[in-house]
Amino acid sequence: LKGSSTSSLSLLLIFEKEGVYLHTNAKRSNQDTTIPGFIRIVENALLTLEWSPLEDEGRSAPAVLYTKKDGEGGEEDTNFDPGYEPDWAVISTVKRDRDPPFRPTGLWSFSLPLSELYSLRRARFSLGRNFLVLTSRGGHPLPPLHFHRGGTRELFRALQRYIMLDQSPVDGRLFLAYPHDSGALSQSFEKLQLFDDGGSDLVSRFIQDPYATTFGGFSKVTNFFKAALKPPGSPAHFRTAQDPSLPHQSDEEPGFELINCGVELGPRPDVTRGQPLNKWDEFLDPEGRVKYPEKIKELVFRGGVTPFLRKEVWKFLLGFYPWNSTAKEREDILRLKTDEYFRMKVQWKSVGEEQEMRNSLLRGYRSLIERDVSRTDRHNTFFSGNDNPGLTLLHDVLMTYCMYNFDLGYVQGMSDLLSPLLFVTQNEVESFWCLTGFMELVHQNFEESQEAMKKQLLQLSILLKALDPELCDFLDSQDSGSLCFCFRWLLIWFKREFSFEDILTMWEVIWSGLPCDNFHLLIACSILVSQRGELIGSDHDFNTILKHINELTMKLDLQTVLRGAEAIFLQLTQCKELPLKVQQVLGLYVPSSSEEDSPDSQASETRRLLGESPAGASSSSSSSSPHAARVPTYP
Repeated sequence: LKGSSTSSLSLLLIFEKEGVYLHTNAKRSNQDTTIPGFIRIVENALLTLEWSPLEDEGRSAPAVLYTKKDGEGGEEDTNFDPGYEPDWAVISTVKRDRDPPFRPTGLWSFSLPLSELYSLRRARFSLGRNFLVLTSRGGHPLPPLHFHRGGTRELFRALQRYIMLDQSPVDGRLFLAYPHDSGALSQSFEKLQLFDDGGSDLVSRFIQDPYATTFGGFSKVTNFFKAALKPPGSPAHFRTAQDPSLPHQSDEEPGFELINCGVELGPRPDVTRGQPLNKWDEFLDPEGRVKYPEKIKELVFRGGVTPFLRKEVWKFLLGFYPWNSTAKEREDILRLKTDEYFRMKVQWKSVGEEQEMRNSLLRGYRSLIERDVSRTDRHNTFFSGNDNPGLTLLHDVLMTYCMYNFDLGYVQGMSDLLSPLLFVTQNEVESFWCLTGFMELVHQNFEESQEAMKKQLLQLSILLKALDPELCDFLDSQDSGSLCFCFRWLLIWFKREFSFEDILTMWEVIWSGLPCDNFHLLIACSILVSQRGELIGSDHDFNTILKHINELTMKLDLQTVLRGAEAIFLQLTQCKELPLKVQQVLGLYVPSSSEEDSPDSQASETRRLLGESPAGASSSSSSSSPHAARVPTYP
């Protein structure tokens, strides 16, 4: 029992979180004020959600602070961190037709009964911070809250013990709050459209016969998933209870349907890896053009690139140089790109301290970069030790990338992508432009909405469902179908799962663009399938699965994983009825145009990089993406 500032009575404290900052001025960000405090769920006569400032707790704290302990020195950093602790927020726009149900208990304190909580939605204001905004059923929004030290997920879990939070079907950031009663349950079932007759008797039917009521509706989910996996025109479709024209199968229980989402795959073939690409000059014509780029990509896919050639080959794989450019054209491209890089670098270098104090976004990016740089690949000699020039280059390239792509700026994890590029090229300009090519492939991973990451996890689930339905179902049952313990793998392309040298090989294999789209998802499948016995054979829950996945770091054999991924690809493509969704994930459904492989398109790309516009040249140039000239079929 704990006394609360909102009442003289003893209240039962259910949840409490410190470091929750109240935002007093959401619209006028140039005069933004934030107040540190506590958020609580307490129970007395009613369950209420309260926020109170630190001053009400008999403590003191500055009012304008966004701080986090520095990872190295442990000192407070008063700069705002964009991208740090991206969190949830709750907001709604409804008609204001009632008096506010929450009680202001001080200048900014409030207390809101959970029965009056209407909606929850993620929100971000102009400074880029993520906020939690509570809105009452009368349409009265409370001041936005920022969970500086995290904790919104814990708050959600605590709230869900007393109310239901229902995600909006039209806005993934919006959650509606319902009380735990039969009316709300019926409303949720109706919204999911699992039942045709979701009337008022739904809950009573659920209580009387939960088996028939639940699985009678959930069979529709099975049908939907199966229909998504089956290719058009496939004869093996599910019979639905709504289609009386189809005969009833005697081996099925009346009113139910067979659940079988797998596809019949042939045996997984054995695959051998090749030797790394160790010759370069023999692939160049007298003017320095690469004569057989597709042959080079195949060799890279088979065995990677020998270390002494990486500095040259990577610039082609990542689109810095077009494959059809001459040696003279590459010199001109390097000169132009060097000028462009230093023009962008001067932009942030010339921002004075006083000016930066009025640019919280740039100040936040700098703070986040400085912290990440200090802990990125310090075991590597190129970045080890204090005052290492490699760390300075890492910092400068990342700051310049913020000028190149200010909309994205800097997000934690991007330093992990740059450090291998800088290590291989050991050149500030070349590593920067290789980074821009790499980010063309993965920039969506770092966007705030995380839609690209959700899509990739769904695609991974589709592939795993086709490969091993039992393993997929087991992992889904422990993780609500999201496979989120693979999140880090996909975010930075396994950077922290393999040794530094192995990750160089893995990345160049993926950059080759062979043998299909999303080869990194097949790599993830290869790892999961290799751990099948350990995962299914043990009594794992979500936490132990996550622990096991994390403990695989630096224990996986790269060549075994790559052989497994390629073997999975061959096994899938040899299936005569490969599900349409699987074909789409691997890029096999829509044929690629051969136009991008033509010398004319390659030459136009070189002219674009050099800023030339000769008469007769096409107005649209091909993409500088390293996948622009990829082979559409397996070599």
